Amino acid sequence: MRISQLAMLGFLIFGVLLISVLWRYKRITVTGFCLLFFLAGIWRYQTFEAQSINSELSWLNNKEEIISLVGIVIAEPDIRGKSVGLIIQPEDIENYEEGSDSVNGKILVTASLYPEYQYGDKLRITGKLESPPIFGHSAELSRSQSFNYPSVAKDEEERTFFDYRNYLKKDGIYSVMSWPKIEPLERGNYQYPISIIYANVLNFKKKFQEVASAFISPPQEGLLEALVFGDENNISKEWKDKLNLTGTRHIAAVSGMNITIIASLILVFLLSLGLWRQQAFYLAALLLALYILMIGAPASAVRAGIMAGIVLAAQYFGRLSSASRAVIFAAFLMLLINPLLLRLDIGFQLSFLAILGIIYWQPTITSFLKYLPNPKIFPLRATLAATLSAQIFTIPILIYNFGFISLLSPVANILIVPFLAPVTILIFLFGFTGMVFQPLGIIFSVPVWFSLTYIVKVIDFFSKIPYAALHLANVHWGFLLISYFILGFIFWRLQKSQKLKFLKY
Repeated sequence: MRISQLAMLGFLIFGVLLISVLWRYKRITVTGFCLLFFLAGIWRYQTFEAQSINSELSWLNNKEEIISLVGIVIAEPDIRGKSVGLIIQPEDIENYEEGSDSVNGKILVTASLYPEYQYGDKLRITGKLESPPIFGHSAELSRSQSFNYPSVAKDEEERTFFDYRNYLKKDGIYSVMSWPKIEPLERGNYQYPISIIYANVLNFKKKFQEVASAFISPPQEGLLEALVFGDENNISKEWKDKLNLTGTRHIAAVSGMNITIIASLILVFLLSLGLWRQQAFYLAALLLALYILMIGAPASAVRAGIMAGIVLAAQYFGRLSSASRAVIFAAFLMLLINPLLLRLDIGFQLSFLAILGIIYWQPTITSFLKYLPNPKIFPLRATLAATLSAQIFTIPILIYNFGFISLLSPVANILIVPFLAPVTILIFLFGFTGMVFQPLGIIFSVPVWFSLTYIVKVIDFFSKIPYAALHLANVHWGFLLISYFILGFIFWRLQKSQKLKFLKY
């Protein structure tokens, strides 16, 4: 639903009046500013969405004639089974004269694995452009070669709705092309410094994955790549279902914890080399940005990267970082660049809700769990409090979008999460040593394999327990409003009671 310009103008005048006429009343002035910021967000969203609707490629979709275009592979090829997904930025539509000089929008091309394609390849592609489909059945979702949908073990006949068109639209992809004729034109002719850097980053990632696959076997190898790169391609559907049932799917994505560990390791390593703190800070920030770029810049990693950068800057300038302000700044920056993330990217929603839950709910839940032990080696209380805090804030979104909730997630996460930090460090040591000196990589592969095997066994055990997850269907969007209103009210009451206890004390 779009808000008309006339209505926005009316709200704008009303907000300005609240600020200018009633500026002596603090709450009314704050309300006026909130209204203006809200209108600015609506304007930015509608403007950005209009650009995608007016994409030049859109009017070529679903036509009978064959399209021939020249384009560049602008992202890492996404290998899925026997096919590969290529994101193409067209440069020219050869058999269309009108508007062919400036082509807006990207195309998702599904092609065969061979010949192999690389980032930066210039290709001539001939085929039919189509609008991305809207899936209506879970079986159709599995045929999508480029969308990593978190599948859930459901009844075969249960229907699942998914707007694949909107999912791709947030990434500027308005057209798809399946199994076209592809003619390679150029390779390795990078025009910009950032292209050269990105190509080398992807080459490093490929070598790291080759070392991992040489020494670690599935399913451990798939879990390793998911932990380090957020890449679930080598995790089978069976194991994705197990991760969903046990509520541990988050470990298969690069999380804020992974980013924080990596940032800390980089900074400590650079300082140990004798660099000054200023030099180490800038180099650490650069390497962190390259890492996020290497894993495809998912919402969780970008958010965590911005927050890690703020923490590094706070250490550099000698000031403490406020977690809540860092989260708000990260969300503002990401939505300023791409406002479609707020409504169309579930990963963005889950990432920020999880971190907000930890920030605002963890202290309260920790106080309720004060009788649980919290040793440094196995921080049971802290792990359970963080897990419950994140899940409390994300459960409504999970139920609304995927129709399920894991009942065993707290227990499974207690047994896994405390070990993720040392396992991540071991994986990086294994990867780097394996690329430099193979025998040393073999030595480090042993503890890595045992650590990953432990995680695999825990997930496998809990996934086999009957009624591990509760399935719900056809959840109305009003459920979200009611759920978060209740959570907000409960949090307000708990905070108020804690303040009263403090005053009485």
